[in-house]
Amino acid sequence: MAADSAPQRTQVAIVGGGPSGLLLSHILHLSGIASIVLERRSRAYVLERIRAGVLEAGSVDMLRSIGLGERMDREGRNHDGSYIVWGDDRRLLVDTLRFAGKPMVAYGQTAITEDLYAARDQAGGVVLDEAEDVQPCDIDTGNPFVTFRRNGREHRIDCDFIAGCDGFHGVCRKAIPATTLRVFEKAYPFGWLGIMSETAPLPDLVYARHDRGFALASMRNERLSRYYIQCSLEDSIDDWPDDRFWEEIKTRYPADIADAIETGPSIEKSIAQLRSFVAEPMRHGRLFLAGDAAHIVPPTGAKGLNLAFSDVHYLSRALISHYADDDDRYLEAYSDAALRRVWNAERFSWHMTRLLHRFPDDGPFDRRASEDELDYLTRSERALGAFAEQYAGLPFEW
Repeated sequence: MAADSAPQRTQVAIVGGGPSGLLLSHILHLSGIASIVLERRSRAYVLERIRAGVLEAGSVDMLRSIGLGERMDREGRNHDGSYIVWGDDRRLLVDTLRFAGKPMVAYGQTAITEDLYAARDQAGGVVLDEAEDVQPCDIDTGNPFVTFRRNGREHRIDCDFIAGCDGFHGVCRKAIPATTLRVFEKAYPFGWLGIMSETAPLPDLVYARHDRGFALASMRNERLSRYYIQCSLEDSIDDWPDDRFWEEIKTRYPADIADAIETGPSIEKSIAQLRSFVAEPMRHGRLFLAGDAAHIVPPTGAKGLNLAFSDVHYLSRALISHYADDDDRYLEAYSDAALRRVWNAERFSWHMTRLLHRFPDDGPFDRRASEDELDYLTRSERALGAFAEQYAGLPFEW
């Protein structure tokens, strides 16, 4: 859409054109609610971002319910359990289908974003990329608006509500007064070196706790694998040529699993620091935060994208209720409901990270205690069932 044809009024202005913003826009469209999505980056840039790939049952059901399940069902891989390996070839199957009765699917965020863009294009949705200097304004009033610059022109969009889906570094969270916002944050003293390769993945997702550090073998589809190893925050990509990476990750797995890892040239490689972060409340006036704008989890528990979808579930239902029934009870309850699920996922992801990684200040006691907890999970079906239930994802409250 050309800059001079940008609409001046909509019902919901959505800041951020990643999966949460696009998903919210599409769900609202299906209920006859107009929205405009403003994205700072280009579409090509958004689609190049490599992110999460394991979907909880609730996320899978959401995509299917809005007609976006066909490609996921065709290309995704059923993910009904994960293995944890540690010590002298100790192994644990976290059977989420058995204990939680909830099937999960491995399907990459890039593919989900492609599907959402296609759906918004087909529906004639308004997604304005390369929107610069976006600012939410008058969020404490009944007449909020958003200003931005695009193609060298200044624009203003009046709206009823603003949805901040613009990520951890976005502007929307910063629009909430510092006297209102509470921030909880923990940075971890290591990073994840991740690579993507066009190789056949292992049959199952496998976590490894090793004296040399954490490792994870994950997947995107039948010919696309995603692997991670714990690394120093001082490391750079140049320190890790492919041959060194494959040698290191194989060292952290038992021999039979290491031998089954198919190696090949990496098509993407990155290092990310792990972080736990929550900002609350997730609503101030007519501004609502969703996804990474409000919370970050370490990826150990596979919760980041699923939490964003959870936020969209609650926020879309609240907005639909407002417009369809003139009922604002769910808008008032949004932050509390979303945060209950957020904090459960934060705690679980923090716990998994503590359990499976080697921390710099760990002593013999810390290492032995973590090993004992994993041993306990192999002995107690009740404990393993609770662990699997949280990994599979809790149900929505409403």
